[in-house]
Amino acid sequence: MQHLIQHFRKDEQPFIEQVIGWQREVEDRYAPKLTDFLDPRQRFIVESIIRQSEDVHVFTEGLFDHAERQRMLIAPSYFQATKEDFQMACYAVNYPSKFVQIKHPDVLGALLSIGLDRSKFGDIRLAENTVQFIMAMEIADYVRANLTGIGKIKVHVEEIQTTMLLLQIEEQWVESSYTVSSMRLDVVLATVANISRQKSQNLIGAGKVKVNWTVREATSFELQEGDIISARGFGRVKIIMTEGRTKKDKIRLQIGRLEQKV
Repeated sequence: MQHLIQHFRKDEQPFIEQVIGWQREVEDRYAPKLTDFLDPRQRFIVESIIRQSEDVHVFTEGLFDHAERQRMLIAPSYFQATKEDFQMACYAVNYPSKFVQIKHPDVLGALLSIGLDRSKFGDIRLAENTVQFIMAMEIADYVRANLTGIGKIKVHVEEIQTTMLLLQIEEQWVESSYTVSSMRLDVVLATVANISRQKSQNLIGAGKVKVNWTVREATSFELQEGDIISARGFGRVKIIMTEGRTKKDKIRLQIGRLEQKV
């Protein structure tokens, strides 16, 4: 296991140790372990660790197609998971949509403001006059009772009974090639966002840039393949792969940018 851990960043070690604990719990109790909602980086770590064992398997589910945040079920090899095993459901927010507009940060802020941890609910999706989000069943009663407003807007939350009504994703990764002088966060961000190095450093220093859903305030933070960078006001990009170096010793990158489907 030690040879595997060395491939991850030092600040990911506590989560890695937690995952190893989950695996041992499943092996000792011979019963499945359901996680909270995990982001893609966390799921990658879980899968990397669980793959080392033939006796334990892992399943994922987020209800929405291509859900970003999903629950995982770590289970003995005999176990076959169903959607019901993930203990989550989709809920719609009813509000006077003719008169007001609700945005993603509004919904996220409202859920956090009633005392929920981000790990207890999954993706939030919005379309015209429609707001939906996934949450763990163990907090459903609490949310229905306490989520009565988003900002100054009165709302009512109710469960969606069929997956046929779930919103589909309206974004896709569009790939492009770039060359950068180094894999420093400020260098890559400046290049792909087409902004100055100074502005890139200011964004990072102000806590407005995340790598793999974690705020990074060090401009010299070293990026790797698979990292997802999100900068406030500039959207989200993914380092798909490094493609070697140019004759001038610059690094060629294949970058994916999250854009609306047309």
